[in-house]
Amino acid sequence: MIDRLYNIRFELFLFSQVAILFGSLIIPRQPFDAFVAPLLLMINLVTGLVLVSRKGRYFWLFVILLLISSGLFGVDSLFNIDSANLKIVRIGCYFIFYTLVALEIIRQVWLAKQVNKNVIYGLVSGYISLGLIGCFIFVLIEWLNPGSFQGAMMNEAISSGRELIEPLMYFSYITLMTVGYGDMLPVSALAQKSVILVGLTGQFYLVIITAVVVGKYISAAKGTKSE
Repeated sequence: MIDRLYNIRFELFLFSQVAILFGSLIIPRQPFDAFVAPLLLMINLVTGLVLVSRKGRYFWLFVILLLISSGLFGVDSLFNIDSANLKIVRIGCYFIFYTLVALEIIRQVWLAKQVNKNVIYGLVSGYISLGLIGCFIFVLIEWLNPGSFQGAMMNEAISSGRELIEPLMYFSYITLMTVGYGDMLPVSALAQKSVILVGLTGQFYLVIITAVVVGKYISAAKGTKSE
């Protein structure tokens, strides 16, 4: 079973990421934020386990992180405990998990001898993972130092009592893609440094990792033509 899932590991990981990002376009915001998004995140974490299922001891670290984050989410959901410390630990586990998964995706894509659709899926999911990592960094900074990020979306989320993950996820991706609409701003010094880090990471990924994959594809295509 695991072997079959491993062969489509990048597809599973990518599709669950896309569902997290764009599911709210289909499902109403309130039930999506409260129930669907956390469930999709758990599914994405499980598919992340499939990605590292052949890493031996490394795999068990991912299992522990998944159990901790799932347990904290379960406690929060069942007992409605609004504890800032529990949320910080849970988001911290997500940050570590996705950072390690992104590094593993980059390693597998980098070492791939042949560029096929699985490698392309992996390349895309790795880039999306960077946006999620940036989101978790921003959320941790905002929780530890409220007011680090300002903008209309942040004000709306705070006034309505919604989670700050959605506006900060949006800000993470426009930073990663260097779009910069100016509708949200990093105010504190730590927030500004984190934004620089996310922006640079996105550019390095495109310039280095994507370029390597494209180079392998071009080399393989030339080799096929020469034969």
